[in-house]
Amino acid sequence: MSGAPPAVDLATPHIVFEQVHKRFGAVQALEALSFSVLRGEVFGIIGRSGAGKSTLLRAINALEAPSGGRVTVDGIDVGGLDEDALVALRRRIGMIFQHFNLLAAKTVRENVALPLRVAGWRPAAIHARVEELLALVGLADKADVYPAKLSGGQKQRVGIARALVHGPEVLLCDEATSALDPETTQSILGLLRDINRQLGLTVVLITHDMAVIRAICDRVLVLDAGRRQELGEVWRVFGDPQSEATRALLRPLQHGLPDDLAQALVPTLDGRPGRAIYSAGFTGRTPAQGLPLAALAALGPGAELLHGGLDRIRGHAHGRLLLSLPAATAPSEDQLRQTLGADHLALLGHVPAPA
Repeated sequence: MSGAPPAVDLATPHIVFEQVHKRFGAVQALEALSFSVLRGEVFGIIGRSGAGKSTLLRAINALEAPSGGRVTVDGIDVGGLDEDALVALRRRIGMIFQHFNLLAAKTVRENVALPLRVAGWRPAAIHARVEELLALVGLADKADVYPAKLSGGQKQRVGIARALVHGPEVLLCDEATSALDPETTQSILGLLRDINRQLGLTVVLITHDMAVIRAICDRVLVLDAGRRQELGEVWRVFGDPQSEATRALLRPLQHGLPDDLAQALVPTLDGRPGRAIYSAGFTGRTPAQGLPLAALAALGPGAELLHGGLDRIRGHAHGRLLLSLPAATAPSEDQLRQTLGADHLALLGHVPAPA
């Protein structure tokens, strides 16, 4: 893309929801939602199927009209726009979809060019713009290929290029990676993050996968049955979830207690020799960049790291470690927490020594 990227102001609300609710007959799809999306951020909305994610996303470009409340973009109430103003708004808001929505009878170039032809652009300007966008999404060599010859990831790149043709300020992503394999998902998320940084776009995406949120988002809204469960920076939500809905979404990404260890645990040793098993939790709130090896060494030669790991999200380390120490010489839980620099520490049980 030509020119310097737009200045990004992460303190300024770009999209604002004010007491937005939506009913479909007797079903309350959204319930009194109020929050802001900041200019230039990547904002995630997550929840199970039926949580209201798509309804919320489509309210931004007025594809779905709230039953009450209002949505504003740059201070403009989208629900109060006439037809011409809505067309202008939607050209400022690009959208990509789960199933790509490409026209099978048109080439990659023709699919990307279509919105510009509808808008009455001249052929030379269309050609230049399409070439620029195909280079941006890594498909310069696929311009004359038909969608049937493309992989899923390539089809989504065409969808992204098409969504960018009018130079939007906002990019909406409707489950944009849920039809892709894990490796392709990571490449598409990397492209979206690059576009966000290069162009200064505000990106709003919906997903049911916390791994997607972790990979790309700055902040996340957790929805359940149309209600806000929590909202915050991704590292905070991952490190210290406040709602059961969030904890349920996070469980597939967490290091649980291995079955063999769970079966071996007993509450007490009753004087027998054995080992104490501890869970150390790191929420990302401390300034530490990780867990120093010296801290593990300070636990003594009998200490063992059994399971778990640390992740890094936006410069914050968090995760869970399972540790095994000789029960007879184990320090107090408070001493152990301080030595490790952990935010939480719990004694899970004991494993008797083999007879």
